[in-house]
Amino acid sequence: MKVVYKITYPNGKIYVGSDLTDSRLTYFGSPSKELLRRDFDRAELQDFTIRKQILWQSETATDSETRRRENALIVEHGANDPEHGYNQRPRYRGAGDLG
Repeated sequence: MKVVYKITYPNGKIYVGSDLTDSRLTYFGSPSKELLRRDFDRAELQDFTIRKQILWQSETATDSETRRRENALIVEHGANDPEHGYNQRPRYRGAGDLG
C-alpha cells in the first residue's frame, strides 16, 4: 500500500510526505531537522506529540503517481508555505501557489 500522509506538529505546522513501502506505523517523514530545531527548543521536546493522518492511499499506484499526488497535496494543504509547514519542495511561490 502506498500512502500520502500529513504530520501535524505541536505548533500547528505540517509536513506532507509519502510512503512507498507501507511502513505507516513507523515512518514519520523527513522534514528538515534544521527547521524543526528552529521551532522547538530542548525543553519542548521533553513532551512532544505529533499527529499523523493518511490523506491518500492506493494499492495500485506507481511510485511516480504517488509522488505526483504527494506534490499536489503539499500545495493543497500549504505545507510548502514556511509560515504553515515544513515541506521545502515544491518551492513556495506565495499566495495562490500552484506548485
